[in-house]
Amino acid sequence: MRYKKTFFFICKCLTINHVEKNKILVEDNLKSGNIDWETVVKVSTAHLVFPALYCNLKRANFLPYLPTDLVEYMKHITDLNRERNEQIIVQAKEINELLIANNITPIFLKGTGNLIEGLYEDIAERMVGDIDLLINIAQLHKADKILRDNKYASNSILYDDHRHLPRLTHPKKIAAIEIHRTMLDGNKSSHFNYKTVKKSLIFVNDCCLLSIEN
Repeated sequence: MRYKKTFFFICKCLTINHVEKNKILVEDNLKSGNIDWETVVKVSTAHLVFPALYCNLKRANFLPYLPTDLVEYMKHITDLNRERNEQIIVQAKEINELLIANNITPIFLKGTGNLIEGLYEDIAERMVGDIDLLINIAQLHKADKILRDNKYASNSILYDDHRHLPRLTHPKKIAAIEIHRTMLDGNKSSHFNYKTVKKSLIFVNDCCLLSIEN
């Protein structure tokens, strides 16, 4: 399978529990036995959807079409990612409590925000790198100092026009933290920022998240 064909096969697999047409197409492909699974693993891993691929195939009862050793490997990686995401959720809630105690309300963005919101049927579906926080720009450096005072640290240097401050890591925590001053680069940020989203935020378990609209 060439890259493009593999890419579209993976995309279809990610929709099989929502689009009946794609479910039929994927099942036919699986039955053919012509899937280059090594390439599928490489491409899905590169795009950070390997656990999501497994979850969707499992949900559709398509795992019997896959090689047994591949299913075992996919399950192992997915289980590891679920454990990691469970730790990220705990860490995010700790950060939230810490900042709120100092009169700072962080907005959790991207993957971590989606995990807290409960967007996924299985939290293992989403691969998360960092915990991204959007902070009121007037409190940006205060938030950074609070985290540093609580054993977070960074060796990176970013300029003032970057979207976020240097990534912070903690020796005993699983995820790095990125404190964002903006969500977008350049002039676009004036239309989509802390002030413009502030009035339509949602709260889940006392954590502040972007609304569905945003």
